[in-house]
Amino acid sequence: MMKKYLAELVGTFVLTFLGCGAAVALGCGSDTASVVGTAMAFGLAVVAMAYTIGGISGCHINPAISLGCFLTGRMSLKDCGMYMLFQVIGAILAAAVLSLVVSTAEPSAIITTNTGANVCSFGVTNGLIVEIVLTCLFVLVVLGATSKTNGATNNFAGLAIGLSLILIHLVGIHFTGTSVNPARSIGPALFAGGQALSELLVFIVGPLVGGALAAGIWKVIHPAKA
Repeated sequence: MMKKYLAELVGTFVLTFLGCGAAVALGCGSDTASVVGTAMAFGLAVVAMAYTIGGISGCHINPAISLGCFLTGRMSLKDCGMYMLFQVIGAILAAAVLSLVVSTAEPSAIITTNTGANVCSFGVTNGLIVEIVLTCLFVLVVLGATSKTNGATNNFAGLAIGLSLILIHLVGIHFTGTSVNPARSIGPALFAGGQALSELLVFIVGPLVGGALAAGIWKVIHPAKA
């Protein structure tokens, strides 16, 4: 049982370190190329982890996905809570390592010195709406792609989920930096402080609400039989 939780810790560490690391190294938001590069980093990290730990834990690496799976009856409340806990721990560890790397780097070695933390560029209300909608769409893809009653789509779930996360980031980076993942936001915010920490609740509540909405939508539209 513990192996599943540890797999989620490792997977979330990789997602946060590589995704936020790319945002830092590329100076995400400074130009179009940095946005595309950051979006691809998050998506490809998910693809890599899906084929690394998918057979162990299902590769949620996101509390919003775990909540969606719980609400659709795919996992117990205990597992959901433990997944979330280990996901947050993994993200905090990743942010700590990234913060250390940034703090010890030569000033000219990287463009930006943040830790890839999320902020609401156009206000808290705007950020909350963006995070709810984007997380709902993302978790809906996850639920559909991994469903055993949805044909053979689960054979390519990792690829579909990773590509959808790239699309989500291409839309969301401009507005919030794109979270759609409370764990991924908690870790960097603890080290970035300031606006990222003061607005952290948006990036916890928004994705969880979005995940719950996706679970409700999936319950209505999912096929009953394979």
